[in-house]
Amino acid sequence: MISARQAGHAAWIFVLLAAVGGLVAQNKEKTLSADELKELLDKKEVYFLDVREPKELEELGTIKGYVNIPLSQIEHRLSEIPKNKLIVTA
Repeated sequence: MISARQAGHAAWIFVLLAAVGGLVAQNKEKTLSADELKELLDKKEVYFLDVREPKELEELGTIKGYVNIPLSQIEHRLSEIPKNKLIVTA
């Protein structure tokens, strides 16, 4: 079961990713096949974004290859998130 705080974060992350990824403007979602995802990974067209806060990273560790932009800083650091890549969050 997730907490209300986690649910709020998840909703906020979706809104952020929709805005960054252009889903709001396009008003549609795209489902990727395994082959499409592999192609994006091979072309390095995927951006791994870790939105956890420093305390969470200390407690749980990090994931190799992910860029950490804590959720509390995301609004001020949107320019660091590419708009032309698939964004995968942790």
